[in-house]
Parts: sequence; structure tokens; C-alpha cells
Amino acid sequence: MDIKIKTALISVSDKTGVAEFAKELSEMGVRIISTGGTAKKIQQAGVDVVSIDSVTGFPEMMNGRVKTLHPIIHGGLLGLRDNDEHTAAMSEHGIDPIDLVCVNLYPFENTVAKEDCTLEDAIENIDIGGPSMVRSASKNYKFVTVVTNPSDYGEIISQMKQNSGSTTFPLRERLAREAFALTAGYDAAISKYLSGRAEERFPKKVSIPVEKVKDLRYGENPHQQAAFYRASDSKEVCVANAEIIEGGEKDISFNNLLDANAAFELVKEFDVPAAVVVKHLNPCGCSFDEDIKEAYRKAYLGDVVSAFGGIIALNRPVDKELAEVIMESYSRFGKENGASGFFAEVIIAPYYEQDALETIRTLKGWGKRVRLLKTGEVSRENINESEYDVRCITGGLLLQQRDLIGWEPELITYPTKLKPTDAQMEDLKMAWICAKHVKSNTITLVNGRRLVGCGAGQMNRVESGLIAFKNAGTLAQGAALGSDAFFPFPDNVENAAQAGVECIVQPGGSKKDDEVIAKADELGIAMIFTSKRHFRH
Repeated sequence: MDIKIKTALISVSDKTGVAEFAKELSEMGVRIISTGGTAKKIQQAGVDVVSIDSVTGFPEMMNGRVKTLHPIIHGGLLGLRDNDEHTAAMSEHGIDPIDLVCVNLYPFENTVAKEDCTLEDAIENIDIGGPSMVRSASKNYKFVTVVTNPSDYGEIISQMKQNSGSTTFPLRERLAREAFALTAGYDAAISKYLSGRAEERFPKKVSIPVEKVKDLRYGENPHQQAAFYRASDSKEVCVANAEIIEGGEKDISFNNLLDANAAFELVKEFDVPAAVVVKHLNPCGCSFDEDIKEAYRKAYLGDVVSAFGGIIALNRPVDKELAEVIMESYSRFGKENGASGFFAEVIIAPYYEQDALETIRTLKGWGKRVRLLKTGEVSRENINESEYDVRCITGGLLLQQRDLIGWEPELITYPTKLKPTDAQMEDLKMAWICAKHVKSNTITLVNGRRLVGCGAGQMNRVESGLIAFKNAGTLAQGAALGSDAFFPFPDNVENAAQAGVECIVQPGGSKKDDEVIAKADELGIAMIFTSKRHFRH
């Protein structure tokens, strides 16, 4: 059913395009009601405006807190035009129908994101009248068009011009759905802010405000539909906030985003130049070096077979020389290490110099296929500690704090007779950080500031160790071993000694720590305890 727009109420915080929108409506004979600053903006464009107080008979009061909360307004929005009782009540009380509401809300999220935001500032930017009108109009979308986003102005005007000033039911229905999503997200942001102020990490009810970025080709598998959403209040340097500057021949996928996040969160752990290669959420290569090109080379060589089709994350910009090193990985290093070729699904880095982009686009033929993500300067500032780590189970969610614990020297203890050297401590630190980002049960091997072996996600830690030793081969000789959780028995230490491992980092805390320590002393292995574990299911 088409509904002709005769009266529109416009009251917006974001005034982008509102004057032009109002002018187009006015030229089609629409009566414009407006408030405060919006009315002034529209009048400056030469459009006649009816003030809200002349409609309600009450002035705007209490610093604008009360202006649209009135039966004249909400009766005009909620009244059913095909219900005789409703139309009789509207006639009796002098209530005119309002056919279109154009409202966007006070910028609460932008306000509370400011460092100097006070509680008073936040409270004053909680919109009451706006959401009330949006909800009233949306409930009655059979008759009322609700507009909450300036990007919809053009479509509405176009449709009205094509339909003698009317909007169609499908358009009104879609706009109402979007409007309810807007108010739900708005209330969620307010709830999150107030819960945060009260230090109530897990309130009785939780709504997580997110906004859709794009539809994805499919989910983990082609038979699953999927979409990508971004946390509305996220300011962190992360994959969700990265700019996709090269989409490749196919759009970035669900699995690409998961893997890119895993790679980037690991590379963010390093202050020095570092590179990470991830496959199926686990790092198959990781290294740091004073030279980012050398860091990449060593990361790639960690497991050249698994690196094929993986994700490359860098914490330094990509210049032409680095681009050439990445693109020529196979021809330089692949053949001598048994790789059948090299292709990266995604490269994620702070930014790319223009000649680096041209190099990636042209070399080796696969440059057109790779997706490039630009994050901006990598920083561990602006990390949102209140953001949830969300896991899904059928019928519910599990929420927890993010695991933001890294290398904490003040908590480290040295239980074995043999103490690590300074060089070994560097490798132990890297083994521990990498273990944090690998699926449990986890064993990592680092040699010369380079991940050389990784055992991930096995049902027992011994099996994870055997996989790591196999992957490392002779590079296990002299390596540092990291374990995400304690050793329940000395068997991992025995296997590590047989592989040539010289030092171990693990949380400690096992009932058999004494036996594990004694075995390390017997086999001449230095071992340190971190007192924290990093399960990652």
C-alpha cells in the first residue's frame, strides 16, 4: 500500500543533507515540522518550517529535554488511519497525521569516546525524544515512513517522485527494521557505558552493539551464509577497523577475516619489527628482527609448506623492497625448502607505499588475487579492555575478558638449577607469546627469534610436542620450548631433551612440578615459570 507524504517531522543531530532533503519534500507540497537547530538549518535553505511548539502548544523546555514528548506528536505517529476509533480520537483532540519522521539520535557513542567526557556530558547526550519518535513511527510503518540515515534521503525522494508523493510498503517496512536496529544498538551502547562506569563487567542482561560492514560470500563453508559486523565503539587498531585497499579477484572471506585477526593480534604483541604467517588460526611462522624484511624471511621459512595460502601480518609498513621479498618468496626460498609454490590470501600491514602496491599487483601473477588490509600505525594503545571475548554455543553465548596478558618479567620464577642466558630469554619470550596465540594444547619451539615448530590443538600435550619436534627437525637443537599450560608429568621434558631443546617456559602450578623440575635438572634444561596460562580453545 502506498502512502502519500503530506506532513513530515524532521529533527536530526547529524544534519548532513537535511536541508536539501527538506527542500525536496517541500517542493512536493509536504508540510515540514521541525525543532531547534534543525528548523534553523532548514529555514536557511529557504524552506518554510512549522515549529514544534506551535503544533504541541507547549514551548521547548528543560534545555531541550522536552519538546516532542507530547500526545499531539505521538498520536500523529501511532494513529491507525484505517481504524475508526483511532481517527475519531485524532479528530476529537486535534491531532493531525504525521506521515514521515526524519530523526537521527544524539551522538552518545562519539561523546563517551572522548577522553574528557564526564558523566554529565554522557547523560545529556542520551536521546529520549528521538528514540521515542523513531519507535512510534516504526511501530506504525504501515502508514508512517521513518528515516534514520541520511543515506536513505535520495531513495525516498526518488520513490516519492515516481509515486505521486507516496512511499511503498516494502520501503517503509525496511526502514522500520533498520530503525528498530538503530534504537536497540543505541540502548546497548548506553547500557555498556553505564555498566562500565559501575565496573559491572557481566551485567544481568547484555547487548553488544555492532554494525554491519558487509555480506560475505559464505561462512566457514560454502553452504553457510555469513556477514561481517564491526563493534560500534571500537577504536582499536585491529582487523575489524582495517581498510581493505585491495580486494583481490574475490571479496575477503569469513575464513580470511578469522585468520587475519589471528595473525594481526600476534604481530601486535611485538614492539620490534615482526612478521607472522598464519594458517587455520595458528601461526606457522613468526619472527622478529631489526629489519622487517629479515623478520619476514625467517617467518616464512618457519614452515614454507603451511605458508601456502596463508595470511601474512606485519607490524611495519610495506615498501617496495619488502613487497619484492614477499612476492618472490617461492623463487628465493621455496625451492630449496621443498615448497611447491607460494600464495598468500591476505597481507595485513600498517600501510603500503604506492610503489609497493604496484609491485604486489604485477609480480608473479598472484598479486591480483591477494587481499591487502591497511590498519594504520600498529599500537597497543586504545585497546578496549572492556570488550568481550565472545564464544558461541548452541542457544547461548560465553563472555569473558580478553586475554591481554603478555610477557610479565616481574612474575617469572626460575625453579631449575640452570638459568637461561639472555639470548635464551629472548627466545623464551617469543615462544611464550606465540603459545598464547595457538590453539590448546600448545607446544611452540623458537630458535634464533624464529618460530621453528608448532604443535597445536591436540588432545594431549605430549602429542602437541611430538608434532612441534617433527616440524622443527634439526632446528629443535638449542631451541626454546613454550607451553601454554603446565606439564602434568615429566614426559614432555624428556621428549624435549631428546629433541635437543635447551630451555622451557611454562606456567607452572602442576601437582607434579617437583618431578618436572627434577627431570629438567637431571637433563640439563633451564626452565622458567610464568604463573599464568594461555588456554585458547
